[in-house]
Amino acid sequence: MKTLILLCGLSLAVAGCKPAVSTPPAAAATNQTYSVRGVIQQIPPDHRHATIKHEKIPGYMAAMTMDFSVRDTNALAGFAPGNEITFTLVVSGDDDWIENLQRTGKSAAVSGPPGWHAVEPELSVGDPLPDYEFTGENGRPVKFSDFHGRAVAFTFFFTSCPLPEYCPRMNRNFAEARNVLLADSNAPANWQLLSISFDSAFDQPLILASYAGIYRGTNADRWLFAVASTNTLAGLAPKVDLNFWREGGSISHNLRTVVLDGNGKIFRQFDGNDWTPEQLADAIRAAAKTNAP
Repeated sequence: MKTLILLCGLSLAVAGCKPAVSTPPAAAATNQTYSVRGVIQQIPPDHRHATIKHEKIPGYMAAMTMDFSVRDTNALAGFAPGNEITFTLVVSGDDDWIENLQRTGKSAAVSGPPGWHAVEPELSVGDPLPDYEFTGENGRPVKFSDFHGRAVAFTFFFTSCPLPEYCPRMNRNFAEARNVLLADSNAPANWQLLSISFDSAFDQPLILASYAGIYRGTNADRWLFAVASTNTLAGLAPKVDLNFWREGGSISHNLRTVVLDGNGKIFRQFDGNDWTPEQLADAIRAAAKTNAP
C-alpha cells in the first residue's frame, strides 16, 4: 500500500495564498501549456509519473515538489533522480501531465521535503481505524463512529488544489461512484462518502458547503464534506499514509482514498488517482455487506 509521492510536516498550520472564491480550476477550451525547470526527486519502477522539485511556474503555480504524470512511460527512460530537467506541463479541463522532458544537468544531491520518511506504520486491510473527529460543512462535529454499520469511503482534498488530476479528480470520481450506487436498485443502502479537507486554515464550513455543490449539486444524499484539524491529521495521516506539507504558498500532497467496512475496519485503500469510480463503487458494495454488531 506504500506509494511514496510527497511527504508532510504534519505540525504545520496550513495557510498561504488562496483564491478569493474557492472553486476548482475552470475547464479550459484548449489545453494550457507551461515551460518548467526542475530536478527529478524520484521515478517509480512503472515510469508512469515522476516526483519533481520544480521552479515557480509563472501564472500558474509556486515553486514546490509535485508528482507529475506522463502519458508515455518511455518519456522517463534514461532519466534518474538528481537530473536537472526542463519539461512542458500540459493542463486540460480535467487532467494534467508532462511531456518534452530534456536533461539540462546533474544536481549534486536529491533532498526530499521535510518529513520525507514516515515515522508511524501504516495500517493494513482488516485493521480497525481509530475514531477521529472532523468539522462538517454544516459546522457540526462528525466522527467515523457516527457511520457505524455503514461502509464509509473517504478521501482527502483542499478546495484550492491547482492540478485537475489531484483533488478535482477525487471529487469527480466520488460523484460518479455515488451516481453508480444510487442508480443501482440492487446496491446496499448502508454507505457514506466523506471528503476531508486538510486545509483547516481556509476550508471553513461555508467554503466547504459552497465547494461541495460544484460536485454533488443540491443533492447531498450520503456525501458529506468536512475539514480536519491539525491535531486530527497528526493522528490519522500516518495511519493511511497520507502525506502533505505546505510549500510555496500552497500544499503539496499525495492521494489516498480509503473504504471502511461497517465495523470501522479498513476494507480497501486506493493509492494515487488511477482507480475508477466503478472500482470504488464495487468496493463500497462489498464493504457494506460486512455486518456490524
